[in-house]
Amino acid sequence: MAEAAERGTPASLYGLTPRLMAAIDEALRSGQDSHIRAFVRPLHPSDLADLVERLDSDDRRRLVAAIGDELDPESLVWLEDEIREEVMDQLGMARVAEAVAELESDDAVEVLESLDATERREVLRQIPAEERAVLEQGLTFPEDSAGRLMQRELVAVPPHWTVGQTIDFMRSEAELPEHFFDIIVIDPRHKAIGVVPVSRLLRARRPVRLTEIMERDFRRIPAAMDREEVARIFQRYGLVSAPVVDGDGRLVGMITVDDVVQVLDEEAEEDLMRLARVGGTNVNASVFDTARTRISWLLITLVNTLIASTVIAQFERTIEHIVALAVLMPIVAAMGGNAGMQVVTVVVRALATEDLNASNVRRVVLKEIAVGVVNGVVFASILGTIAGLWFGHARIGVVLGAAMVFNMVWAGFAGALVPIVIQRLRIDPAVGAGPFLTTTTDVLGFFSFLGLATLFLL
Repeated sequence: MAEAAERGTPASLYGLTPRLMAAIDEALRSGQDSHIRAFVRPLHPSDLADLVERLDSDDRRRLVAAIGDELDPESLVWLEDEIREEVMDQLGMARVAEAVAELESDDAVEVLESLDATERREVLRQIPAEERAVLEQGLTFPEDSAGRLMQRELVAVPPHWTVGQTIDFMRSEAELPEHFFDIIVIDPRHKAIGVVPVSRLLRARRPVRLTEIMERDFRRIPAAMDREEVARIFQRYGLVSAPVVDGDGRLVGMITVDDVVQVLDEEAEEDLMRLARVGGTNVNASVFDTARTRISWLLITLVNTLIASTVIAQFERTIEHIVALAVLMPIVAAMGGNAGMQVVTVVVRALATEDLNASNVRRVVLKEIAVGVVNGVVFASILGTIAGLWFGHARIGVVLGAAMVFNMVWAGFAGALVPIVIQRLRIDPAVGAGPFLTTTTDVLGFFSFLGLATLFLL
């Protein structure tokens, strides 16, 4: 670490250097618990979670046993669900309850929701009544809502207070959140009427009333709002925090940017996994869970392949007469499928970020059709020339080129339009668009190439 810092390398920004990992591995092998604790103690909770995830099950158990009560509760929040479950089982519910009680409410709810109902009740029973009530209320909100994302710890003050009173309150109050960026001004009905950034508060003079410096035009997040929509609001308006209100407009919590960053990361990863058709499993998932998830997607691919094979079977006589077609026909389907998935990826992402909407759908679709025409002509020229020279038959090259143009244009059109239509049917386009598109590009690619070959080459 010291050497990396001296050299000014990026490694100095992170806790898990190769040297540290080697030292921890050696300490685990030799059973030197005191050394393990010394190595782990300076780590940030995120780095500690990263360390736990890197180890195999046996070393993970040794590490957790060696750390014992020194395990930072916040590290539980950073763990993948499967690993977190394993670690909490080893710690026992009594230790988990202690950890949960130390966490901020949003992090505590995240840990609790990964437990089964029996374990959750056992943990909650061991938490003080006041804190337990807050956590139980947090768990009543829908899983992907702002209510689950928010923390209950915040700073709320009345509008008649001055800057000096507010500063004195923050200095004397022991139950303030660990990190906060804004002070919420509330009326007697506990409704948020203004926000004062801490930086503005510190620049103002003590006698100034909060109503003179507070922002009256601010974003209130409904507790029932989907967390993806919350993330979009934070992105669009550059927020670092925002108050959360219930159905009656009363202040119930606060969402901060660190939680939103996590949402954006999870949603982007989820869309990527779905587009790649590998489900939501990760590298730490069990063999059975990973295989089960991928089998469902592979079954869809199998159906797609059988449909394409049925189309090919209709042109068996053509292929028997011109064997070169069997060599060339996968090219058309593969190029169309890849071109289509490029478009689907861009469009699904644009839908997720709301960059694509009713006002620009027509322009986007026409643009992708035009791109398909250009790409089709380019690759038709290249592959048509290669095919003609390869098999010494110019008409084979022409047929291949014509089928290529048709399939690339379809890939652009369908790749842009299908995700839009699927979303309007209230289906996740990241899940449904890919299988439909690849099926159509395969089927139409084979049909157009073999059909044109039947018409012009026999």
